[in-house]
Amino acid sequence: MNEAARRAASIRIPTWIMAHRQTAGRGRRGRAWDNPTGNLAATLISKPGLRPADAALRSFLAANALFESLALWVDRSRLATKWPNDVLLDSSKIAGILLESSSSGTTVDWLSIGIGVNLAHCPPTDPEAKFPPVCVAEAVGVTVTAEEFLTVLASSYATQESKLAYFGFERIREDWMRHAARLGDVITARTARDTYTGIFDGIDMDGNLILITGRGPQTIAAADVYF
Repeated sequence: MNEAARRAASIRIPTWIMAHRQTAGRGRRGRAWDNPTGNLAATLISKPGLRPADAALRSFLAANALFESLALWVDRSRLATKWPNDVLLDSSKIAGILLESSSSGTTVDWLSIGIGVNLAHCPPTDPEAKFPPVCVAEAVGVTVTAEEFLTVLASSYATQESKLAYFGFERIREDWMRHAARLGDVITARTARDTYTGIFDGIDMDGNLILITGRGPQTIAAADVYF
């Protein structure tokens, strides 16, 4: 992500950057992201000319692309998308997505989509983690190199962009919800100020989480989800 930001001014077309080794990986809200050598650490940097709200929806395109890419090696029935930006394998975290952008007006100047996938190694497990990490090598018993996976992922993501262009976000939303973890079940969403528990009813056209609670439907833009 740092390298993508450094190169942002000079890129002309969407560009993937992959790190063979990371020394300062990070996730959402500044959390550390441990990425041992052999796992995927890649960022797509582009200048899409989008409003910030539309740029944020790219996390769902990335999640769909990750799901379809992993499904080449993993039984898709074992995979699920988790709001807002993770992919799970057997209810454990296999991949994460981080979006960063810069804007000086009504549209973003550049957008980075950072993706980490546990291919060869599982990072150390945090005893308090609700979704402990899992890796492809241990879960499936196959070896997938970062280069192999990125080749598939780049193609899958391009397909998602084509779907968005032709069908709009509704198609992306439908695909994401088709594989959403715990859709229709009771989950908990913790924001910076409040905790909501209710039935996960899906996401709206802005990518917000919809929970059906005792106080009625709640639309949540940003939170950590637990179940």
